[in-house]
Amino acid sequence: MLPPVLYHYFPLPIPYPRALALQQRIFQLQLTHRKNSNAHKDYLLLLQHRPVYTAGRRQTESTTRLERDRLTAIGADFVNTQRGGETTYHGPGQIVGYPLLDLSRPTPTMGIRDYICHLQKTLQAHLRERHGINHVASEHTGIFLSPTSKIASIGVQVRHRLTTHGFAVNVTKEPRAWFDQIVACGLVDVTAGSVEDVVGEGVVLEEEIGPLVSSFGKQLGREMARMVPEEEGEVGREIAAVEEEARALGAWARKPTPVGA
Repeated sequence: MLPPVLYHYFPLPIPYPRALALQQRIFQLQLTHRKNSNAHKDYLLLLQHRPVYTAGRRQTESTTRLERDRLTAIGADFVNTQRGGETTYHGPGQIVGYPLLDLSRPTPTMGIRDYICHLQKTLQAHLRERHGINHVASEHTGIFLSPTSKIASIGVQVRHRLTTHGFAVNVTKEPRAWFDQIVACGLVDVTAGSVEDVVGEGVVLEEEIGPLVSSFGKQLGREMARMVPEEEGEVGREIAAVEEEARALGAWARKPTPVGA
């Protein structure tokens, strides 16, 4: 019997570099504990980011320099990452999920393609069961409402069978103006959709967390348990520090600022 996956939702938007550093620290702790005692835990971190554009591992600092200059000028951060995929956006109004799992735990061991498939099924099930939203099949990774409208993205990294990065699903309409600034994931003629666009009314993002966690556990065949940071040692202390920094940062820009405005 596998132990439960511990999940945590950050109530305030988190700067992307800080969340990236948190993932890396948890990865290191998981790797160390697996070698020493095999007592490491699996986690699912759910959050919103402050506005940020991220590039994938096939893109380099030199090839993204002009894009970085343009996009930071309108009020967003820009970060090169080691996840799969190309440039995308994360920000308020979008749920970002970072599963930090050991893929060697299931029997038989889960492959990377199977893992990505599970993430897709999680998002598809959540959108269908929560909002009656059906996806359209696509040759591309992610969840599409139509051949030209994408509501969720997936980009992962797996090292030593441990996962980082994850998925993002657009809940409110707020991310659309930011997505309009780029060719997201390298898909020309594909625009960003959202849950609010489909249901035609406002959606409270925080009310999506519980059902999404439930879909995640069901699709992976794992029990889910809410994390109590105070009981999680160094991981809990790291999470508390990230939340304190988010409170200190305060509000964020709600729309891209035109250059020269």
